[in-house]
Amino acid sequence: MTLGMQLLLLQIVIVLTTVVGTGVAAVWMQEQQLRDAYEDRMVAVAQSVAGLPVITEAFDDLDPAATIQPVAEVVRRASDVTYIVVANDLGIRYSHPNPDRIGEKVSTDPAIPLSGQVYVGTQTGTLGESWRVKVPIFAADGEVMGQVSVGILESELRADFAGGLTMLLVALVAAAVIGVVGSAWIGRVIRRRIYGLEPDEIRALLETREAMLHGIREGLVAVDDNGRIVLMNDAAARLLDIDEPAAVLGAQVDAVLDRELAAFIASGEDRETLVLSGERVLLVHGDRVGVDGREIGSIAILRDRTELETVLRELEGAQGLAEGLRAQSHEFANKLHVVSGLLELGHVEAAIAFIERVGSGGALSTLDEHDGIGDVETAALVLAKRSRSQELGIELRLDPESHLDAAGDDAPRTELLTVVGNLLDNAIEACVLGGRVTLSIRDDLEPATVVVRVDDDGPGVPEDRRAAIFEPDVSEKSAAPGKARRGIGLTIVTRIADRLGGSAAVTASPTGGARFTVRLPWPGPGDRERAATIAAADLGARA
Repeated sequence: MTLGMQLLLLQIVIVLTTVVGTGVAAVWMQEQQLRDAYEDRMVAVAQSVAGLPVITEAFDDLDPAATIQPVAEVVRRASDVTYIVVANDLGIRYSHPNPDRIGEKVSTDPAIPLSGQVYVGTQTGTLGESWRVKVPIFAADGEVMGQVSVGILESELRADFAGGLTMLLVALVAAAVIGVVGSAWIGRVIRRRIYGLEPDEIRALLETREAMLHGIREGLVAVDDNGRIVLMNDAAARLLDIDEPAAVLGAQVDAVLDRELAAFIASGEDRETLVLSGERVLLVHGDRVGVDGREIGSIAILRDRTELETVLRELEGAQGLAEGLRAQSHEFANKLHVVSGLLELGHVEAAIAFIERVGSGGALSTLDEHDGIGDVETAALVLAKRSRSQELGIELRLDPESHLDAAGDDAPRTELLTVVGNLLDNAIEACVLGGRVTLSIRDDLEPATVVVRVDDDGPGVPEDRRAAIFEPDVSEKSAAPGKARRGIGLTIVTRIADRLGGSAAVTASPTGGARFTVRLPWPGPGDRERAATIAAADLGARA
């Protein structure tokens, strides 16, 4: 059975059940209202007859019926009831629609009205089954001296009820027809809204969608026209460092994502661009999404370019090193020619003096123990950066007061390498030939903190741009085609510092350029010894 037929039958059942239930309740309520109306009328008629002075005074006459019967008949015809029977305390009738019944005893038990109470109910008398009311007639001294019985035949009551029931049934049938037609229309509307798909097809589409979204490596983020996130797959959550993608659905995109990425996705521009999100470099392809010719939002495909950008920066360094080596090869060739000429002329001592004067001048350098860098990875990075700077004609000097102990497993070693590498690259690029860069790394200035300070003698950073220098795409140099994107290294530095609870700042350097200072949490030997002592004590307590 198709979904449309299921919906139609289900709604028809609901409509008919509702109509029938409502009809039964309406019929019952109408009958009760009809009976209540007749009861009020009969009680009023009976009490008015029982209170008429002409009726109560006639009880003392020799022939009470001669007075009571005409009055009772006039009231009966005026009030549209079947009968009005007046009887004394012995149950002898003084009035009756059939005059032949006058003087006879009433056919039903008069005990209730003769006890001073009012009786309402259905009984069968000489005229048939009737809905009746019996009230007592009180004498002047308060004693009960008779009763008045007013009633209407059940057959007349049913006929009156059937007359009003016809319109009710017509209304119920009309409601049922309208409900069925409306159900059919609703079924067609729902089918159009779900593009005529059956439940199995919808389930298959949903399963395929979920498998596709969570199986691909690219991140997907969809935003509606109101700027709310409506879709985010697992890959996007991983790239954007979001733990629960379901928790951000419905949230404003600018409240969840970085400003640059949120603005690009919300714009719906059909292009690709590099965006810095957190500490990742993402290649984002954006586009508008439309359904039936109507635009409903924007979608973005995210790819991680962090490793590629790192490789591009390393390639730039390798290219710079190659250019430096090419230039140095000419210099070495000239020096070799000088040495060769001196030796050919027999000036051996002059050749030796020349060699000692020009020095090594090569790209190979070393870091001695007294340089203060005890962390092997950091020392290797500084050595590599020094080699590159020498080939570019720039002196990279390590502050003699630098001090960095070997890092433990709990130290942010990767983050420190990223910070030092980015700061040195930035400083080397800022210098010109013959410039100087000074690096200071110290973990002994502040408790549990490593302070990285890099000075250069380049143009520096104007004071009005120091706050913006850490923002994405803020750089004094533009990226060449095929080269890494500019203006992200310092942004990554400050984001690492913020994430670890540190700080990053730029000021004027005494050497005339810029001084970048970064503070990162760095557990020292004392901290590690205290942590080990606490752990040992905890294990001992558990044992």
